[in-house]
Amino acid sequence: MRKISFSPPDISEAEIAGAVSALRSGWITTGQKTKLFEERIAAYCGTNRAVCLNSCTAALELTLRLLGVGPGDEVITSAYTYTASASVIAHVGASIVLVDTADGGFHMDYGKLADAITPRTKAVIPVDIGGVMYDYDGLSAVLESKKHLFRSNGNKYLDAFDRPVILADAAHSFGATYHGKRSGAVADFSCFSFHAVKNLTTAEGGAVTWIDRPGLDNGELYRDFMLISLHGQSKDALSKLKPGRWEYDIVTLGYKCNMTDIMAGIGLAQLDRYDMLVKRRREIVRRYDEAFVPLGASRLAHTGGGCEGNAHLYLMRIPGIGEEKRNEVIERMAAAGIACNVHYKPLPMHSAYRNLGFDIADYPNAYRQYENEITLPVHTLLTDDDIDYIIETMTEILKSLR
Repeated sequence: MRKISFSPPDISEAEIAGAVSALRSGWITTGQKTKLFEERIAAYCGTNRAVCLNSCTAALELTLRLLGVGPGDEVITSAYTYTASASVIAHVGASIVLVDTADGGFHMDYGKLADAITPRTKAVIPVDIGGVMYDYDGLSAVLESKKHLFRSNGNKYLDAFDRPVILADAAHSFGATYHGKRSGAVADFSCFSFHAVKNLTTAEGGAVTWIDRPGLDNGELYRDFMLISLHGQSKDALSKLKPGRWEYDIVTLGYKCNMTDIMAGIGLAQLDRYDMLVKRRREIVRRYDEAFVPLGASRLAHTGGGCEGNAHLYLMRIPGIGEEKRNEVIERMAAAGIACNVHYKPLPMHSAYRNLGFDIADYPNAYRQYENEITLPVHTLLTDDDIDYIIETMTEILKSLR
């Protein structure tokens, strides 16, 4: 029987050579390869700076910490996302505020988002689900209409804003575009994931970029990210190795979430191939659209309105069925050797969030998106024959549901 994985990494000899180069260099932690990777990410996104870390989760949390967000503050994010979008809010001591999706959509509803903003709101974390960027113009308009409520906390970076900060969970959207700008150069801050299942991988890893803003000193902000991500140590390991330069200071009680040169070596090779990888993913999404939309399925659209997703995930919904039938479809695909997934089980359905008082009954749109959603395999190891087989198998199943 054929076996089609959901999202394996596409690792070529170039990535292997990049990792081996770091291993043979004698320097395998944060060093020159990581710094070069940061420079190339910033150039690719169209920003002046980028910081590489060990995960998108770390990037989100450290950004909140550098903004001084903490107890007594609120941060808004989507009920329809992975836990990392929200757990970081709790990690810094702030209150999680979840917003339902728009009716029939995978992104937060604007009206509900506007209603959720209070004087305690310090940031909003929109989610670029599936590699399709949020409507940032719409979000900016909402925040502008509510800016009279905004209260800074005296933090030197938050003081540069007159409204809640837009901190994009861009874990899925590296390479996606929004009205001609790449993800990373649209939101105030954007946090990427380079996890093994992402379009661009470093095995584990992440990065944060930000756009220029009066009152934000890019050099100072970069140095503060370096400090907080490496124990608050005034010198990195490479600097300490210079003759006579061993001494350092701990200037803040920081964390440990730096990227390594081994990871960056993989990432640099992936970045060299990235446009080709995304092109192939977009071809797969186009073929799925051509096959399934005429059969009545709905999906997260990757193109339209001047925006183009990076084809990270193919989120498809089968109208008229519920959870039980949806799970049966996934089982039938698995029996045919095709691994599928669900993105996402809304946060209020998970025990940790129920224990915080969240109830899925308060997020009906998110539940309706979830109950009949199936995510099909989209990756660059799929052959044309594999795609034909996936389409034929799913088409047969969809027709049987009529």
